[in-house]
Amino acid sequence: MKRSLLVVLGLSGIAAVYLAFTVSGVSQTSSVNAAKKTYGATMYVAGMGGHFAKAEILIDPNIAEAPITVSNLDRVVIGDKDTHPTHDARIDVNDTTTLFWSTYKLDPNKKMHVGKSDLKTGKVITDLALDPDKRAPGEKPPLYCASGQSKDYYMPVFMGVEGFIDVFDKKTLEHKHRLFVSDIGYKEGSYVFVHGINSNDMKTFVISMNQKGDDGKANGKVDFILVDLPSLEKGKWKVLKKNTLTGEPGKTITFRQFFSMDDNYIFESAGDRFWLIDAKTLKLVDEKMTAGQNHDAMPTPDGKYAVLTLRTNTEGCDADSRAIPGKTITDGTLQLYDFDAKKIIGKPVSVCVDCHKNIGLGDKSSVLCGLDGNWKN
Repeated sequence: MKRSLLVVLGLSGIAAVYLAFTVSGVSQTSSVNAAKKTYGATMYVAGMGGHFAKAEILIDPNIAEAPITVSNLDRVVIGDKDTHPTHDARIDVNDTTTLFWSTYKLDPNKKMHVGKSDLKTGKVITDLALDPDKRAPGEKPPLYCASGQSKDYYMPVFMGVEGFIDVFDKKTLEHKHRLFVSDIGYKEGSYVFVHGINSNDMKTFVISMNQKGDDGKANGKVDFILVDLPSLEKGKWKVLKKNTLTGEPGKTITFRQFFSMDDNYIFESAGDRFWLIDAKTLKLVDEKMTAGQNHDAMPTPDGKYAVLTLRTNTEGCDADSRAIPGKTITDGTLQLYDFDAKKIIGKPVSVCVDCHKNIGLGDKSSVLCGLDGNWKN
């Protein structure tokens, strides 16, 4: 109804029109109750078994109990559990059929790996075996966990100590630069775990750093540092903004994150909770406790929802998918965050144990971490 018509009708006229619409069977709340948009995607979820779970998912916010459904589960293999355990999935912004990845542990030959795979075939294109840095020997994990990128460079983030960001040429995987976080004031022993990702406009890169308490564990305080991405490409640090958020010691530990497509928000996994952060000020916008340990948070293209990766506890089962009483294992699951409602909706849905059941590994724990994906709509 146009505004000019409302003015002419006045209050009594509006009431008459309202009554006429109601009597004729046209719902006056139809616009309010209109179905919410659905989203389809192919998600690549990083696992410690040397592969990514390839999950075809549908997000339907109209289904309250199960807004995420998985229609198909497959794998993209990059190696085996001894050589290529991975936490890192990063799809090339220039070519959505190329997946960059890095490894979380040293292989038996004491090498760490950075590579890329062809998502059309599932085959590895390049696998670069690297000697660990003397400043970050990696004898005990973690190694790489998160990553970002620019148009021409892939930038995996070394999660352990000393933490650093590497810069690799996307085409050749030639190593260009290594930037240690100690050069922006974070000395060894002052932090636990380093993660980060680029903004979509390729202007900035956010880093999360968990402060370490006297007991050597994360004390719940997390520094967020926004740095200049073009400077990173050149092997230089340029800090733009910094802020500290606080959670619960030993439980609130930040992992991977994504910027919203408009770069206004950061969707941040934080262990026992999820954080929504203002990307300009790095201040907290929303905080929600999660059903499991939150390790990544990827928003839909319009930023209305975010897919959270969680490590949750589930009942163990045998090779025939029969429950084993009293046995608890870890499952890798997905859950949905509703941006407008500012709440987590629906139940977690399995992408790891459900797949393992199909190949007779239902009694095995499944440790996921990060994800990336291609949206279909």
